Amino acid sequence: MPIKNNMTYNFDSVPSRRSPGILNKWTIYPKDILPMWVADMDFPAAPQILNALRKQVEHGVLGYELLSRVLLDAIATRMKKLYSWDVDPESIVYTAGVNNGYNIAARLLCSAKKGYLLQTPVYNEFLDTEHKTGAHQHVARLAKKVSGNRISYEVDFDALKSGAKKSGMFLLCNPYNPVGQIYSRADLTRMAEICIENEVTIVADEIHSELLLGNAEFTPMAGLSHEIAKRTITLISASKAFNVPGLSSAFAIIPDESLRKQFSEIGDGMSYDISTPGLTAAHVAYSGKADAWLRELRRYLTGNRDFIVNYVEKNLPGIRVTKPDATYLVWLDCSELGLKPSPYKFFLKEAKVALSDGGKFGAGNEQFVRLNFGAPRKTVEQGLHRMRKVLRGIYNRL
Repeated sequence: MPIKNNMTYNFDSVPSRRSPGILNKWTIYPKDILPMWVADMDFPAAPQILNALRKQVEHGVLGYELLSRVLLDAIATRMKKLYSWDVDPESIVYTAGVNNGYNIAARLLCSAKKGYLLQTPVYNEFLDTEHKTGAHQHVARLAKKVSGNRISYEVDFDALKSGAKKSGMFLLCNPYNPVGQIYSRADLTRMAEICIENEVTIVADEIHSELLLGNAEFTPMAGLSHEIAKRTITLISASKAFNVPGLSSAFAIIPDESLRKQFSEIGDGMSYDISTPGLTAAHVAYSGKADAWLRELRRYLTGNRDFIVNYVEKNLPGIRVTKPDATYLVWLDCSELGLKPSPYKFFLKEAKVALSDGGKFGAGNEQFVRLNFGAPRKTVEQGLHRMRKVLRGIYNRL
């Protein structure tokens, strides 16, 4: 049911995305499938961003554009405001998406002898970097912790040390997708120490850092110290928090001048163009003009998260769930149920709910699914009710 509160913005009503001829998460499956998979939200972007884009379109000229000092200053000011992190505007480089950014970094930092290190379960595109760049992948699997029907993950520092010895780049996801946890300052510091000891450059995907839930707080890896910052490439974008991923605009913060120059040279060689609408959306987001909308979005998503966690506990026995600190993603462990041929295929066929296949987030996660709750509460309820209904027969047999 709709959330009763004094919100200025309405997250209960969203436009239909089933437009003919357009392929998105709502149209890629048949009409009877409820899509709760790919990581974009069903909410319209912040009205402040939409108004700026309308003004730009009405102007009529959508030509080539370069990064302005005004935007760079806005990004640096926001990093200072949010995290007390001093960022030199000159250290900020445009990239056509966060995925583009870490694939550029892999081409720069990896070699035949030195691959890249990641932790699983993790965003599936991290795994695909091996195929896209030729860099060999080293996995430091996170340690799953179980408490009742809740699951969480901890860093396996021994595995991280082992992988760091063979890597030129540590690809860090924080807050990490699909689990939604935020690494503590202590964990970040220890991971950075391991990387520095082994001369590994950290590439931190912090795209979800502004999608904080409840009272969660976030610390950027490069904000810990100047020494760590010199060995870190931080990738940020307004795309997730402000729901404009289709505008393909992101930024790499690279304090080390030599590293920044090499990154830019490789990026230039890949011949990507700057997205003018993407820059417009980023400027509105980073200048703080849509912060009121973002605060209410966080409250709404926090309510969705809490609803899901409580629903799973009461109505979906046999399934364990994360309680994310950030993102609009929840990770469901279906291992006890043994759903065939996999939880993803089971729920797609039997419940008509499209979730993200856990197996795509790294080996050993085949009995997991990721659920996207960046949607109206009624959509979240509908998806969970469908899942509950098809599981009743299984519970009776357990």
